[in-house]
Amino acid sequence: MLRIDRMPVEPPREGEVGIRVEAIGLNRADAMFRRNTYLEKPVLPSRLGFEAVGEVTALGQGVDGIHIGQRVNVVPGAPLAAHGVCADWVNVPAARVVPSPEGFTAAQAAALWMSYGTPYGALIEVCRIAQGQTVLITAANTTVGLAAIQICRSVGARPIGTVLQEGMRQAVIDAGAGSVVVMDNEDLAQGLERAAPDGIDAAFDAVGGPQVTTIAEAMRPRGTIVVHGALSPEPTPFPLKLALRNSLSMRGHLYTEVTDDPAALVRAQQFFAEGVAAGFISPRIDRCFDLEEISEAHAYLESGQQFGKIVVMTQTGGKTA
Repeated sequence: MLRIDRMPVEPPREGEVGIRVEAIGLNRADAMFRRNTYLEKPVLPSRLGFEAVGEVTALGQGVDGIHIGQRVNVVPGAPLAAHGVCADWVNVPAARVVPSPEGFTAAQAAALWMSYGTPYGALIEVCRIAQGQTVLITAANTTVGLAAIQICRSVGARPIGTVLQEGMRQAVIDAGAGSVVVMDNEDLAQGLERAAPDGIDAAFDAVGGPQVTTIAEAMRPRGTIVVHGALSPEPTPFPLKLALRNSLSMRGHLYTEVTDDPAALVRAQQFFAEGVAAGFISPRIDRCFDLEEISEAHAYLESGQQFGKIVVMTQTGGKTA
C-alpha cells in the first residue's frame, strides 16, 4: 500500500547528506518497485523514489566537497528501503549526491538522472555514438526515449524511433527524431529499411523479445544493440548467426553502470553540463503533482498517458515550479 508517513527529521549518519527535497522525478521503475516486479526487491516497510533535487541542510561526518545550502541532485542507485527519496527530507549517501545543473528549475533537475543517465551510459559510454551515425531508439515516446533523442542530436548522430501508435509519430519527430516507425501501421523490418536504408550503427532497445532479430538484420557491421528494458513478455533471443556474420555486439544495460562508477559519473556530469549549456539537454515535463497527491501521480504514471516526465513537488502549490 502506498501511503504518506509523518516521521521526525533525523541528522545524517557518517557519510550521508541531509537534503530538503524540492522535487521528485517519477519513473516507470517506481511503479514496478511498488508492485515487486523491478530488479530491486522491496524490503517492507520500504521508502520509495529513485531521484530528486533539493537543498543540502546537514552533513554527516566525513563528507567533503558538499556544502550547506547547495542545490543538489540525488542520483539513483542507493537502496530504496533506506534511502528512497519520495519525501520532503532525506538522508542519502554522499556518493549519490551531485551538483544540480545551473539554470534548471527544480522540476527539470528532478527529471534528469534516471531518464538521461540510462541512454547516456548506453549510447555514449558503451556504443560511443558519433556524428553522422544512425541510432535506433525503440519506444521513443518514453522519457528515456526522448532523452536518447536529445543525446543523439547533441553529438550529431541521427536518431530514428519506433512508437506504437500513429498519434505519437509527429510528437517524436518534433522532439528531434529523423524518422519514426509506427508499429501499428508498419512492419518493423520494412520500417527500418525505409528509415535507415544504409543500416543502423547502434540500437537502444526498451522492448527486447523477438524483434531484436529484426533489429540485428538492420545493423551495420560492428554495430551494437543495447537492451535496457523488457517491455516484450516474450523471450529475447541472441541472433548468433547475424552477430557472427557482421561482428555485432548485443548486451544489457542498467543506469547503475554510470551511477555506481565514480569516473563514469563524473563524465556524465560533464556531458550533461555541456548539453544543458548548449541547449541540447532539456527535460520535457508532462505534469507536476504535489506530494500529497502521490497516489494520483502513480495512477497517472501507470496510465501511460504522459509524454514527458512526471514530477512530484514537495511544497504545497508547487505544481507550477
